[in-house]
Amino acid sequence: MLTPKEKSKIIEKYKLHKLDTGSSEVQIALLCEEIRRLALHLKKHPKDNHSRKGLLMMVAKRKKLLDYLKREDEKRYNSLVKKLGLKSK
Repeated sequence: MLTPKEKSKIIEKYKLHKLDTGSSEVQIALLCEEIRRLALHLKKHPKDNHSRKGLLMMVAKRKKLLDYLKREDEKRYNSLVKKLGLKSK
């Protein structure tokens, strides 16, 4: 889980305007970091099925948010995918 300090750093990096904390970009960036950390945890603890389910749910949520962003504004989607280093379809 991300600490509040780490969360605020990510929000600062991906926010769209001064008071932004919940835009699609911010949510996707936070999910990406959580997914990365959980994937590292699962490499050490391969039998942790509860965490695996949480990881799959996070990946699905990130996918839905990415699809939404692509539908609404493809330019923002492409720049975010490039920033995060995600593969695009």
